[in-house]
This record gives sequence, C-alpha cells and structure tokens, in this order.
Amino acid sequence: MIDITFLGTVSGIPTKDRNHSAIALEYQSENKDTLLFDCGEGTQKQLLIAGISFMDIDTIFITHWHADHFAGLIPLIQTMNLEKRQKELKIFGPEAERFVADIIDLGYFGLKFPVEAINVPYEGDQITKIFETADWEVYSTPTLHTVPSVAYMFKEKDKYNIEMSKIKKLGLKGGAWLKKLKSEGKAEHDGKTVNLEDVAKVAPGLSVVYTGDTKPCDNVVNISKGVNLLIHDGTFLEAEESGGKYHATVADAAEVAKKAKVEQLVLTHLSRRYTDTKELEKEAQKVFKKTKIAHDFMTVKLK
Repeated sequence: MIDITFLGTVSGIPTKDRNHSAIALEYQSENKDTLLFDCGEGTQKQLLIAGISFMDIDTIFITHWHADHFAGLIPLIQTMNLEKRQKELKIFGPEAERFVADIIDLGYFGLKFPVEAINVPYEGDQITKIFETADWEVYSTPTLHTVPSVAYMFKEKDKYNIEMSKIKKLGLKGGAWLKKLKSEGKAEHDGKTVNLEDVAKVAPGLSVVYTGDTKPCDNVVNISKGVNLLIHDGTFLEAEESGGKYHATVADAAEVAKKAKVEQLVLTHLSRRYTDTKELEKEAQKVFKKTKIAHDFMTVKLK
C-alpha cells in the first residue's frame, strides 16, 4: 500500500492555505519506507501537522533547485541533527552534489550524521534507475523547465505468487527452497531447475510519477505510461498566464495523462491567484476525466 500526502501545493509564493511544494510517499509492505519529493519552505512543520515523522525519511528527491522546491532542506537537516539522527540521509537531484554541499555549509550547526548527495541526469531523453531497494525502485527523466529539472517515478516491484498446483505438476513439493525461488527467480530442487515465472502469477507493482515544474514534454509521457498516479505541474488555467515560465496549464497536464494512459491525475503547484480551484478541475476534466486538484494535506491511497 502507498499513502501519498501533499504537504505543499502552491507555486512560487505561499498562501495562508497552501505551502511550498513537498510530497511525502509512505510505502508499506513488510517494512515502512517514507520518501520525500521536493522540500519547500515550511516542509518540516507540514510533516508535523500531517503526523509523518521526518526522522523516518531516508531518501529525498529534489526535482530542481528553485527555492520553493528545496529551501525546506536547510531547517529540516538541522532539526534532524538536533534530534541526534545517526542514519545516512540520501538527497537526489540534478546537480545535487553542488547544492547539497552549499546547504550543509550554511550556519554553524556542525552536522553529525552522513548526508550523501546523488546527481541525477537532467539532459536527454533517457529514463534512468537511480535507486533501488528489495521492494521498490525510483527512476528519473529530464523535464522542460527554466533550470535543470527532472521528474521521478516510484515503482513498486512486481510480486510473484507461487501456485502450488504448478509446483505439484512438476513432481515437486513445497519447502524452504521456494523462498530462494522467489528471491532469485530461479532455483534447483530435486535435480530440476525451476523458473519463477513458470510457476507463479504476477501481481504488478504500484507506480507513481511526480513531475515537479515542467512544460508538457515527451519525456514525461514516456515515464508515465500506464502508471497508477501521475502528479503533474498544473500551475495555470490559460497558456497566456504562464508568461513563458515553462510550466503547464491544467489542460496541458490532462493531455499528458491522456497520452500516457494513466489511471488518475492529480494537479499541484497551483498559482496563488486561484483561490477557487473548481474551474481548474473542470477544465482539466474536459481532457482527462479522472483528474483532481491537490490541496495541502490531501492524501491519496493506492492499493
């Protein structure tokens, strides 16, 4: 199961009701993992209000280095330090080594836990696997913004459910060897080689794409194909409002969702000018029906 909490949903300048960009993704299987995508100003307070422990966050994925997407890293890291964090914190992003080094050098707080900055490719059209655990993977692809920027995809690994009827047809019995079969995809037992895909059903893993700030582009369509949830920049209602700032209108984002054949679309990073989002949602739904407009502390559950 995946819980996605929108901690901040405004673009540029915050409002009383909308904080700067940040999304917490909580993945629950045998273990619970908490990932943070972007970390705008005030993110640690939003985490407290949402009841999500910032000390559980081990990986942070920054889409680009505009302050409304990363300025919350400075106090968040310092608070982790004050709370005597010892675990390593990984921060991914385009040019991450450069910017994370600058953040760590700010102030006199004396960092007492390791922070690793990992550069993410931001040119070209490749989809790159940038991180992996036993249960899930994160991929990235370059996007179209005014500075180096990327989109991220969280992908739960496919699960295989072994069908004992197929094991019996091979003249074999269950046992500890099945654990090796599931973990390695192949196992030797009683003189026979068994391939996992031959004796198991596949349960496709859940997937989520978060674009950060971007104009609509083929890279986002490609990384989003068939995902359960696309979270897209929906800064403006009309194209002329963007002023060439390389953001998407709500209709633009809906068209991307339609092309990628995603299950559902959530629009975030809204301009502060929109105090009523009904028109935004209505316009997007003309193109892609399963569209919602995000608000701070909105949670989407995927099962």
